[in-house]
Amino acid sequence: MNGDRQFIQELMNGIKDKLDPAWNSAILVCAPSVYMPLVIGLAESSQIKVGAQNLSHEAKGAFTGEISGAMLADIGGQYVLVGHSERRSLYGESSKMVADKYNAALGYDLIPVLCIGETLEEREAGTTMDVVKSQIDAVINHYGIEALGKGVIAYEPVWAIGTGKTATPEQAQEVHAEIRSHLAQFDGDVAEKTQILYGGSMNPTNAEQLLAQVDIDGGLIGGASLKAEQFIAICRAAG
Repeated sequence: MNGDRQFIQELMNGIKDKLDPAWNSAILVCAPSVYMPLVIGLAESSQIKVGAQNLSHEAKGAFTGEISGAMLADIGGQYVLVGHSERRSLYGESSKMVADKYNAALGYDLIPVLCIGETLEEREAGTTMDVVKSQIDAVINHYGIEALGKGVIAYEPVWAIGTGKTATPEQAQEVHAEIRSHLAQFDGDVAEKTQILYGGSMNPTNAEQLLAQVDIDGGLIGGASLKAEQFIAICRAAG
């Protein structure tokens, strides 16, 4: 929840001006919903895709203040985050609700980015994979592995978001590999093709090492995405 029209225009133009079409990477910007039409316009004729930060699990109706998948698709949205750690921790979204949002996104040809991850307490208790697998299984159990294969997974260790702490490349790779192995128990093809992003304070300093890991397919960028130079440096590392 950052920025105004001027900030967004400067940020998007700053990113576009430095993009290299030769970079072999997909670039996605998830904007506050009220600014999505502005961002979609600014992203035009570039390789930047545009998504939302949240959506309702309901299709339509008396849900004042909510935004449906149909609305996001209608204005040209392509992706949407579901289950971001802040939605889970600050707004009490359960894994079942996140799964419903994931399915709602698919219903309007939006690509959902399923955010999963453990707290510091859960990591210290040794339950990281139990937590992560349960968050993934909420989608699989209700909507099937085929549905999961139509989206993206973003592993964001909650203890490494906005704290300056970052999982080492080896720690991050270990979890990513276990996530892929877990998916393979349901469908090997889905496991191989699913993009798994790392979302724990990735920045220009650590991006290259993190992205070099075999099971880390990209990043879900937080604070570093608010500065064009930092975001471009990460895109360059990915490309």
